[in-house]
Amino acid sequence: MATSLTGSGTTPGTAPARRRRGLPLVRQLRQSVGLQRGMLVAGLVLTAVFLVTALLADVLAPYGFAQLRDAGGAFGAQQPPSGDHPLGTTVGGYDVLSRVVHGTRTALLVIIVAVVLSIFAGVLLGLVSGYFGGWVDRVLVVVCDAIYAFPPLLLAIVVAIVISGGESSLWGGIMAAAISITVIYIPQYFRVVRAEVVRIKAEAYVESAKVIGASNWRIMSRHVLRNATRTLPLILTLNASEAILTLAGLGFLGFGIEQSAAAEWGFDLNRALSDVTSGIWWTSVFPGLAIVLVVLGLTLVGESLNDLADPRLRSRRAAEAGETGEVTVVPGGPLGAGPGGLAGIEEVR
Repeated sequence: MATSLTGSGTTPGTAPARRRRGLPLVRQLRQSVGLQRGMLVAGLVLTAVFLVTALLADVLAPYGFAQLRDAGGAFGAQQPPSGDHPLGTTVGGYDVLSRVVHGTRTALLVIIVAVVLSIFAGVLLGLVSGYFGGWVDRVLVVVCDAIYAFPPLLLAIVVAIVISGGESSLWGGIMAAAISITVIYIPQYFRVVRAEVVRIKAEAYVESAKVIGASNWRIMSRHVLRNATRTLPLILTLNASEAILTLAGLGFLGFGIEQSAAAEWGFDLNRALSDVTSGIWWTSVFPGLAIVLVVLGLTLVGESLNDLADPRLRSRRAAEAGETGEVTVVPGGPLGAGPGGLAGIEEVR
């Protein structure tokens, strides 16, 4: 005789369904309503297209990023869009479509390196500064505030010149751009994490861990770090879009990667400046459009996640849309998800 599970409140397939609903993007999609959901979906689609294009650049691009000829001969400079070159060719004779597609890979590599380095350094410094305080905290705050007050693009130019030393190779240019962007974004992660650590270290569960003799390292890694980094995904998406703009700015000003070493949108725009006045529009429109779409997609995702992380904004958007959205009390999950949480209080309808 089959035993009914209704009384226990569970049914077959409930656990996998809950796990699927608990996935980060799935949870945010279920919480969003109206225009907010449309913005999030549009941002996710644009970001997904960017990622797929970057991963499959060699397959999608009809030619290599530095290819100037094929079996039929040389491509020719500034050729208008045609069957052989759907987006035309540049002043240097490169295929515009291939340069735009391969440029997504360069942008993705710079984003990954810059964001990983920024998070690692910013989180580590913010954790140490907020937890221990004292003179270390004061010195780090002053240094990060000084960096944060410096004009970002000018700082990136200075750091890129110091690091690259005229290097125009693929990885030399990528590392120069990524490290220069990292220097800009470390203070942002530092300030966010430090503020959270200062708040969290006064919580009861941290004090209890100290009483039972837990080491500072264990408290920082097991209790403080996880709760202090819940908002980092929001900053990550916004900084990724800013990293693309900074990379394009460096390339446009001539501090990026040479076109023979890798495809880079900002550098291509720099070389297309003289074309604009001559009525040759395709060499500048498509790299610029790629920058706009990628930045727009990442920004829409970041802004939507930022709204969904704030219960007040979620409730207001739900009321404006005339719907009842699910509202988690704590950004990133229910209160029971972390130490000291209240298990059972998961949603407010």
